[in-house]
Amino acid sequence: MVAGNGLLYPILGFASCIVFIYMSFGDLRVNYHKEPDLPFVTRNGTQFMVNNKVWYVNGWNSYWLMDHAVHDYSRPRVGAMLQAGAKMGLTVCRTWAFNDGGYNALQISPGQYDERVFKALDYAIAEARQHGIRLLLSLVNNLQAYGGKTQYVKWAWQEGVGLSSSNDSFFFDPSIRKYFKNYVVTVLTRKNTITGIEYRNDPTIFAWELINEPRCMSDPSGDTLQDWIEEMSAYVKSIDKYHLVTVGLEGFYGPKNSKRLTVNPEAWASALGSDFIRNSGIENIDFASVHIYPDHWFHDRDFEDNLKFVSKWMLSHIEDGDIELRKPVMFTEFGLSNLNEDFEPSQRDRFYKTILDIIAKSAKRNKSGAGALVWQYFVGGMEEYNDDFGVVPWERTSTYKLIIEESCRLARINGMTQEKGKLKKLCSQKQ
Repeated sequence: MVAGNGLLYPILGFASCIVFIYMSFGDLRVNYHKEPDLPFVTRNGTQFMVNNKVWYVNGWNSYWLMDHAVHDYSRPRVGAMLQAGAKMGLTVCRTWAFNDGGYNALQISPGQYDERVFKALDYAIAEARQHGIRLLLSLVNNLQAYGGKTQYVKWAWQEGVGLSSSNDSFFFDPSIRKYFKNYVVTVLTRKNTITGIEYRNDPTIFAWELINEPRCMSDPSGDTLQDWIEEMSAYVKSIDKYHLVTVGLEGFYGPKNSKRLTVNPEAWASALGSDFIRNSGIENIDFASVHIYPDHWFHDRDFEDNLKFVSKWMLSHIEDGDIELRKPVMFTEFGLSNLNEDFEPSQRDRFYKTILDIIAKSAKRNKSGAGALVWQYFVGGMEEYNDDFGVVPWERTSTYKLIIEESCRLARINGMTQEKGKLKKLCSQKQ
């Protein structure tokens, strides 16, 4: 007994050291090295593939993941959102991998980065990996939010190398193209400080999106934007041989496409310098992207007319994917504003259901409709970051049920092979 007690304190001391080391460093090991196995998503013709099996997407947008991962007080929202998405059977979240200039900027100035913010992006990717969620990462904004192409033009102008103060010079100015390429290579070759994996080698990343909602209105012919997409998509592929690439289009048909007259929402949509078929047909673009906002595109239609447009809009683009492009088509943003004069919460459920039903029918028929991403989801306590489209999905039972049903529908099409165990368990509870 005396000898045993004499050894007790050294043993306890050693054990305490082990516990301290585990609590300090072991948590990262457990959380970020025993996460679900996520193979790379590839494509075969009009369909996405995972482990040589067809794979469909039910997902969402939370553009704010990196921004909220910067600070200790807001960081838990990132994991909470990704965990909630996984519980709903969602598989892809679209989010910003950019913040150019301004508050919490990732890129402070051309080629200058805030490591604190880069670590926040590392964290968002690592958390997604842990929860089995893949990320569609967008690389720049056409709009001014979070810097966008406007910030790039300002930088070039300030440095005395800009050709024009027009925002559209982002697409044609050689100096600005160099800025953007430097940014692209920095992000793609970034080594995640948590997982130790370079972004370009991480299957947690579903795909790269070149730019959110590109428009080049100074050249309605579309030649300027087309040239930019060709150059940047080839550049991404020269660095990253694993990931898929999409443009980030809204889906409007250009001036030379006959569908501009029958499918576009209004005449203005063909004069934005973009063209769905032409832009998406580029060799290094792996899948087409489309957005759905009829209540913003029309100003004289009621809800029922907007629903009819949604069906026509989606079926037209799925037809394009099947016949013209021979590529998957993803509806990477869709939303209904709560600021509409006739808005009722039940309308959102009908709007969502119309879109999700079309995706499910396309999947059953092996067509090109590969998935859809709601704009946008939040967790509680984020009202100041919301817009007129955002929802906390579990706060409305009918919406929550609708989302889960779509996840299960898409999984059942593949005989529940879409994910190992996770969806099988979720969907068996709903049967």
